[in-house]
Amino acid sequence: MKLLDLNGRWKMKRVDESQWIDATVPGSVYNDLLTQGKIEDPFYRDNEEAAYAISRFDYEYSKDFTVERDTIDYDFIILKCEGLDTLAEIFINGKSIAKTENMHRSYEFDVKHILKVGINTISIIFRSPVEYLNNRKKIKPIWSNFSDTSFSYLRKAHYMFGWDWGPTLPDMGIWRSIFIQSFNKQRIDEVYVTQTHKDGKALLNFRVRLDKDDDNIYDVRLTLTAPDGEKFENNITMGKKEEHIELVINRPLLWWPMGYGEQNLYNFEVVVSNVGVELDSNSMRIGLRTVTISQKDDEWGRSFAYMVNGIEIFAKGANFVPMDSLLARRSAERTEKLIKSCVEANFNSIRVWGGAYYPENYFFDLCDEYGLVVWQDLMFACGVYDFFGKFKEEVIEEVVQNMKRIRHHACLGLWCGNNEMEQGWCEWDMKESEERKQYYIDQFEEVLPKVARETDPNTFYWLASPSSFGGFARPNDENYGDMHDWSVWHCREPIIEYRKRFPRFMSEFGLQSFPSRKTVESFTLPADRNIFSHVMEKHQKSGTGNEKIMYYISQYFRYPDSFDSLLYISQLIQAEGIRYGVEHWRRNRGRCMGAIYWQLNDCWPVASWSSIDSFGRWKALHYAAKRFYAPVLASACEEGECVSLHVTNDTLNTVNATLKWRLIDSSTTSELLQAENQISVQPLTAVECAKLDFSETLNTDEKKRNIYLDFKLVEGESTISSGAVLFAPAKHFNFRNPHLEVVVSEEADSFKVTVKAECFAKYIELDLKETDCIFSDNYFDLSGRETKDVFVTKETLSKRISFDQFINELTARSLYDSYEKC
Repeated sequence: MKLLDLNGRWKMKRVDESQWIDATVPGSVYNDLLTQGKIEDPFYRDNEEAAYAISRFDYEYSKDFTVERDTIDYDFIILKCEGLDTLAEIFINGKSIAKTENMHRSYEFDVKHILKVGINTISIIFRSPVEYLNNRKKIKPIWSNFSDTSFSYLRKAHYMFGWDWGPTLPDMGIWRSIFIQSFNKQRIDEVYVTQTHKDGKALLNFRVRLDKDDDNIYDVRLTLTAPDGEKFENNITMGKKEEHIELVINRPLLWWPMGYGEQNLYNFEVVVSNVGVELDSNSMRIGLRTVTISQKDDEWGRSFAYMVNGIEIFAKGANFVPMDSLLARRSAERTEKLIKSCVEANFNSIRVWGGAYYPENYFFDLCDEYGLVVWQDLMFACGVYDFFGKFKEEVIEEVVQNMKRIRHHACLGLWCGNNEMEQGWCEWDMKESEERKQYYIDQFEEVLPKVARETDPNTFYWLASPSSFGGFARPNDENYGDMHDWSVWHCREPIIEYRKRFPRFMSEFGLQSFPSRKTVESFTLPADRNIFSHVMEKHQKSGTGNEKIMYYISQYFRYPDSFDSLLYISQLIQAEGIRYGVEHWRRNRGRCMGAIYWQLNDCWPVASWSSIDSFGRWKALHYAAKRFYAPVLASACEEGECVSLHVTNDTLNTVNATLKWRLIDSSTTSELLQAENQISVQPLTAVECAKLDFSETLNTDEKKRNIYLDFKLVEGESTISSGAVLFAPAKHFNFRNPHLEVVVSEEADSFKVTVKAECFAKYIELDLKETDCIFSDNYFDLSGRETKDVFVTKETLSKRISFDQFINELTARSLYDSYEKC
């Protein structure tokens, strides 16, 4: 087999213009225009509107390439387009060979009789998605959320047409690799691996299917290499299109999610030969494991939990959206940085949301390596679809292709049919026809489940998110299936309401915040830095989102004294809200088995629900997630003057530790009451360890505004989890100036920051003025006369800085510093 790579340098122009510019493939129109200085940064101030106008035109990409004589002599010559976004017509040597209309799939075209020896030219014209949808909408509109574009007509990433966290930038171009593949006689169509685990052994069945149906005899060699280097091999001959090869692995090295064991990965290679000549090969990595969703009827309804290697795990993670609206800027390096941030925050799961695109292979490779179980939506979200004819054929091919591409990955936890469409039909006023409602049933409850059973029967398939039973039967019922809870935020319910929810698996919930000062400065001028300015509201896509942020701030915090303090406080309320929910659901482990907050990341600088902004900067929420997703969690549930202390153990080991608590008067730093208990918490359980009643001590409002509870779970000399409880809203609590003292020392691979407070300090934030980094802990509480060591590993610094520079850049503040004092 021979590959002719067509990636790299191309030229591009608007179809109705004559001037060409240099272009890069894979890439996009926006990215090429930006790189060549033809447009301003679409993310800066309100440039989004001008950038959107670019998508009203058609664009052409062109490249000359050389074909050698030996290429022409191959039996088969195929043009492979792995990603065309979206309405494309392909020409080779002036001849139109195909039109495409789906960015979510790849295309292959026979070009053997079109190519010639020597110089050839490939051109691809991309038609405007905006004009296409305008024309379709004029004929017959179709409902789509967050946009009146009728985007559901087009198999293009829906978020490109605007979402409540993303800009309206419907880019286009050759967004994935393009190449010419030449081969003789035969090639491998697919390899599908089925695992059976029993009695400490793994039986692996490799189904090998060839592309061509012919009468030749082929030799097939299968080699499997274990993580420790041990090799397993089997050789067969194939006289038909499909055969099965089996291997038995004694004492398999299992793949586990993060926190439960090693992420062992096996490499296999299938080589197909004919009369001693190698024709094709296929290499993949797999993990030996079992993964499914456990659903059992119980006293509350029916459970919903990931079960990996026979163990039910509590899923901890967030929803993943595209990392950049300009797809050309996505990369394995940026993605690994994000995935590592997930692991550092104790994630074991991640949901790929259905309004975007199916991620790159390296995304799944990284989840394999770092141990994140992937909930993979099919790419349908918040829209209505006319599921018939050519559109139906395109959808089926898209799903088959992506299932075949992704299904071998150890990290794949489930396939999900769509995002919020079953719920939408039940709860949203879409004003759509019964005919289109029937299309939903056909697409998501009949055809696509059948495709999944045929293409990847080993992976659990879930009809929709949220869903309970299918068939529009109570799709967001907390007692069945998964749940999305937007009563907090969209319905303005207080964050304490999370404690009234007992979902079996919470797959969406969230609160917004603003990004950091450095991120805001990247898209604003000084005059823009007011949350109700034109530019700041352009970077808020959730309608009244800025007002809602202020609403939630007002429930818990004082009015901030500056724009910078407002950004800080917004992140605190976001972190507090999600903490309330996650800790409650982890205390109810068994009844609830997943908390996946909305959302992990951003595709541009914006006020949103993310815990990591578009520059990769951790917000307060991500630091909080590192604490509330900790494998062993101590948490408090307060009600009036009473507090219950709980320990949740998500590990496979018994936890023997000491639970300590102190009731402290912040005005004097004196301990009013204190106790400690030796506790033993069994694996995979949550228990109440103490029930405290402080009504005799907290017998006046004044005392409630000065006294707080400090608690710690200590194992040996180490604090493994801790927290603080206020008995009045933070806005009413009498915080004193903690006079934070910060001392920095340097070690070989890190800087150590030692923080000390004279009295109780809440939400201590450490930051560097210019340089980005990740602190080992941040936005933490500190009782009076206590110290805390925080580390910055030098490899997390965005640039190399000296010890003196680190000290000069370092800032520290707490909640006390965020408001005006009388």
